[in-house]
Order: sequence, then C-alpha cells, then structure tokens
Amino acid sequence: MPLFMKKVYFVSDFHLGVDARLTSLDRERLIVRWLDFVAPNAEAIYLVGDVFDYWFEYNKAIPKGFSRLLGKLSELRDDGLPIYFFTGNHDMWMFRYLSEEMGIPIYREPIIREIYGKTFYIGHGDGLGPDDHGYKFIKKVFANPICQWLFARLHPNLGLGLMQYFSSKSREGQDPSVENTFLGEDKEWLIQYANEKIQTDLPHIDYFIFGHRHLTIDWILKNGKSRYINLGEWLHSNTFAVFDSQELVIKTYENENVKIYSNSHELQI
Repeated sequence: MPLFMKKVYFVSDFHLGVDARLTSLDRERLIVRWLDFVAPNAEAIYLVGDVFDYWFEYNKAIPKGFSRLLGKLSELRDDGLPIYFFTGNHDMWMFRYLSEEMGIPIYREPIIREIYGKTFYIGHGDGLGPDDHGYKFIKKVFANPICQWLFARLHPNLGLGLMQYFSSKSREGQDPSVENTFLGEDKEWLIQYANEKIQTDLPHIDYFIFGHRHLTIDWILKNGKSRYINLGEWLHSNTFAVFDSQELVIKTYENENVKIYSNSHELQI
C-alpha cells in the first residue's frame, strides 16, 4: 500500500434552505469553504442525505438558490473528484439533475462499498430500523411515480412553496426531547438496525455510515468490532467523518462546541 493514501469524506444534513445557527446562505458559504479545504487530499466525498431542506426537481426548473454549492460540486467533478449523493427524507425528490449535469451518482437506498479494504454500509438512515411506521408509509407514497407525476403538474412557484412549507412543518412536529437527545443503545433505532444486520445477513460490515439523526455518534456494535457512525448535522455542529485507509474519525469544521456520543472513551473531536 502506498505511503500516502488520499482520504474519503462522509458528510450529511446540511439542510440548505433553512436558517439555523447561521443563515442558509452563510452556511452554504461555510460548506463551500469546507469542500475547498478537503478537496486537495480527497479520494472521494459522500453526501449522505438531506443536503437540501426541501427539493423538487421539475423537468426545466430546480429550487432557487444553492448556486454556490452546485457550482462548487460541478467544479470538483470537472476536476475528476468522485462525489456520491444519497437522498434523504427532505430531498428524496432529487431525480436526474446532479447525475446529468455533474455526473454525480444518486442513491436512494443504502449501499455496501469496499474502501481501502474495509466494508462500508452507507445510507441516510430514514425509514430503517423498527417503528416509525407512519413515516415509512409516507415515504412509499412520495416515492410513487404517479404521485411524483401529479405533483410535477403544479406550477413551480406553488410546488416548491409547498415543499418548503411541509419541510418546516416536519421540523415543528418533531419532539425536541427525542431529536436532540441520545436515547441509549437500546432505543436508538439505527444502532438497533446495525446490530441486527451484523447478527444476521451482514456480519462483515466494518462501518455503518448514516445521517438523519442529527446527533454525532460513534458506537461500537455488539460484535465488538463493527462501528455505527452518525455524521451529525450542519445546522449547528458542522461535523463529518474522514477515513484515511487506516482509521475513521469524526471531525468538526469551524466549530469547537460539539458533543460526540460514544461507548469508547478514546474518542476525541
């Protein structure tokens, strides 16, 4: 193996289109700075869902804004950097724009990928694990081609306005005590999902990489070696994971006040 290996980056939950600790525009500028920071030594970048807080892609129109991010992604792809995009629950109606305009593959379900000899299971995380049956039903409805075709008949001003409205209502309906609190191994449903996978059909997975939870988590699973990684979010924390062929670590960008949940006392951020 060469002495120097380029790094693979994983990041999720930018939620561009909604203000938080920074305005959406300032957060977009921050993300572009981060991309400039990591690109020189990046082997690949995985965008693991909810990059946008709302998105519907018409045949001839996409949501207004995000030009800095889209331009930077185009530039990096033109320079030959592989970028992979996973849809999340907020941007599941991403269709062909990124793939056709930039050559960025779009994944709607988790994938398994070998990276530098380690096996990664990568996906946004929405709709996985036990419970949340209501959301799973809604996701099936939204993924239905007939429903998508009907929605596309709306004028973009109305359709994108509705997407923004429903996205904000989705956040309002979340229970803050669940959204912002680590519930423990027995109640964190993505940890449950990963533990079930290693005990049944995927015992060889080294890393489960998810977003969606909005908490930064690095958890050793029940087999004592596989790790569940939740990438956190950029509304407040600005966290990401990086794999250098030997070790995967969670880091933060331009923010020092981040809590990481772990069952290992050796982790630092």
